[in-house]
Amino acid sequence: MPAASESITVDACAERELPIRSSLGRSAKPAGKFNLRQTCPEIPKKSLESSRWARDSAKPEDETVLTAFDNFIVILAFTLGPLPFLFILNRFWPATRRRIHNDIIGWQVGVLGTTYAVIMGFMLYAVWSSYQDAEINAESEANSLVSVYRLADGLPSAQREQVHQLARQYANIVINEEWPVMHQGNLSLAGHDTIHELWTAVLQTKPATFGEQTSMNLTLGEISTMTEHRRVRQLESQSKLPGILWLVLLVGGAITTLSSCLFGIEDFKLHCIQVVSLALMLSFILVAIADIDRPFQGTVHIEPRGFERARQTFLQDP
Repeated sequence: MPAASESITVDACAERELPIRSSLGRSAKPAGKFNLRQTCPEIPKKSLESSRWARDSAKPEDETVLTAFDNFIVILAFTLGPLPFLFILNRFWPATRRRIHNDIIGWQVGVLGTTYAVIMGFMLYAVWSSYQDAEINAESEANSLVSVYRLADGLPSAQREQVHQLARQYANIVINEEWPVMHQGNLSLAGHDTIHELWTAVLQTKPATFGEQTSMNLTLGEISTMTEHRRVRQLESQSKLPGILWLVLLVGGAITTLSSCLFGIEDFKLHCIQVVSLALMLSFILVAIADIDRPFQGTVHIEPRGFERARQTFLQDP
């Protein structure tokens, strides 16, 4: 996965979202083993709200993400850009004089083209793999939320109703609040309080039977898994290709395209068609890399379909 441009700063209260998984274990353990004060320390709600507001509003919308219109302009400029260079080149160095150097030029273009093709292929594969990982992770987070909702059926009635309500609330927050903020390139902690309340509701359960104890342990395991997927989603929403890699892609594309203009072809129109075809293909690949590079932003982005299906499940199974 491409490294995040900026590390995600998480305040002290965020540490309570990831209790130690080993405390769950494979076997049922008494509820008294969990220390609610150590696992989920209380923090004033106003401080959480102010911290969340500061995080959501501190970073403006990312203007580097391309829109559909931007994609069209980039493709058009990159495709037609080499033509003035080819026209000027023919004026000062006619094709009839360049034709005797076609063997050397062909070797140079072949080496440049092969090297650049390997770089572009690797970059496209890397961003597509990251995009798929982000999509799978978001789906896994939604699946864990559904599992929490269903496993809560084995808890005592008070905790069962509370967990069901919090699961519905979390799905709505992710869809209506966190996802739009991620689409703008920002980081939202709107669902943080709901996660904390889920931990609190389950940890305060006093199981009276072995079945309730088992359901409690399984529910805690799913909440822990969901929290991990949530953290990964936040990281992936901020990740992008480093600037040095974009420099390599852009400079390599310009050199490869302009090198194809050096061929000595007497038919100027045929030469223009060849150069435009090469530039058009390279520009499409570059735009594809740019769009897929940000999994939750831009023209091509991940939708919260998993959470929408989870919300439908909650409506069908109240």
